[in-house]
Amino acid sequence: MTRFRRFRLSCVLLGVMVVTGCAAPQPTNVEAERAASHPMLAAARAHQIRMFGEIDDGDQGKYFTRSALSLRQHSFTEVGGDFDPDLDSQGRRVVFASTRHNTKPDLYIKSVQGVAVTQLTSDPSGDVQPVFSPDDTKVAFASNRGGNWDVWIIGGDGGQPVQVTSTPADEMHPSWSPDGSKLAYCSLPEGGGQWELWVVDAVASGTPRFIGYGLFPEWSPVDNTIIFQRARERGSRWFSIWTLTLIDGEPRYPTELAASAHHAMILPTWSQNGRMVAFASTENAPSTVGTSAMAEGAFDIWMMDANGGGKARLTDGYTLNYAPVFSPDGRIYFTSSRQGYENIWSLLPAGPPPAGSGGDIVTRASTSVRPAPAVKRQKDIRTASETVVPEEAWNSDVSDERTSPN
Repeated sequence: MTRFRRFRLSCVLLGVMVVTGCAAPQPTNVEAERAASHPMLAAARAHQIRMFGEIDDGDQGKYFTRSALSLRQHSFTEVGGDFDPDLDSQGRRVVFASTRHNTKPDLYIKSVQGVAVTQLTSDPSGDVQPVFSPDDTKVAFASNRGGNWDVWIIGGDGGQPVQVTSTPADEMHPSWSPDGSKLAYCSLPEGGGQWELWVVDAVASGTPRFIGYGLFPEWSPVDNTIIFQRARERGSRWFSIWTLTLIDGEPRYPTELAASAHHAMILPTWSQNGRMVAFASTENAPSTVGTSAMAEGAFDIWMMDANGGGKARLTDGYTLNYAPVFSPDGRIYFTSSRQGYENIWSLLPAGPPPAGSGGDIVTRASTSVRPAPAVKRQKDIRTASETVVPEEAWNSDVSDERTSPN
């Protein structure tokens, strides 16, 4: 799930949510501190929030390596973590959630090339999943400052936040329409067990409209198509990636873009031109998100065409990499624990196979890099080997057929 560290359910979830009811060993002091920083869904009090679907053990997919270009680190906290990044329309500023100063996340803004960070919110509750409006003047985010998770809006320079949703449900992961007039978000009704998708006017106490079932919606920057994740209703019940299109405000053409029998596909996001999709995936995802769930499996960043083809894994498979977002220059920003702390990184995906190669992935010389130990000097930044999966490697696991249940 955060977009909840932020998945943190970010796995927010994101990445950012925590669930109850799981038997686990007594947490250490460090684990207890981390757990305190994970926002708790109001609805989680009654039942477990399943982030990756009901899963069965299965054979793991095989991957083929290929180097990525220009891996860069953009935040450098060694206390807490930085997560849930989003870029402004020019790709010059990044807004993100962080526990660098508090066990409950606040929102911060910084230049993608700079070091100084500006704190946007400061509240005893948790603020997560920030996203710039199309004109960069406002930031929508999710906060539990009202007792449960709701969608809020704050000015890009700070100020008094405005509450957009105020129901007993947990409402999270806002995403702006291309004209900035509306927000899509996901909602878990009080006592409910299925995430819902809603659209609301981007004003105080707007009237919401139900558009379907799913989680972590992202509105296309170029039209009225919304991408989201939804659990499959049979088999492994992993999350798969879907789209729907709003026509006169009504949802139409639900389409499954990508699914796998052995991998959860979560947190999908559009490129600026709407032609590409990035998402996070895991081979060893836990069935529920708890205080140690993020340590149970590696998350990787993937990319594919907007029609579901050309799937490629971009990160190394050894660390937590999640919450991807595209920059206008084609770079993909994401949260990673590759230096021992959760920080914001970016990479420039390698290009497509050269003409005349028959469509096969060309493997470049590269060496897989396992996660580096926690470091005290921020300048220890290296380029990791990244990987690409040829389309053929997905044939047994991933459906490229567009499924329209209606």
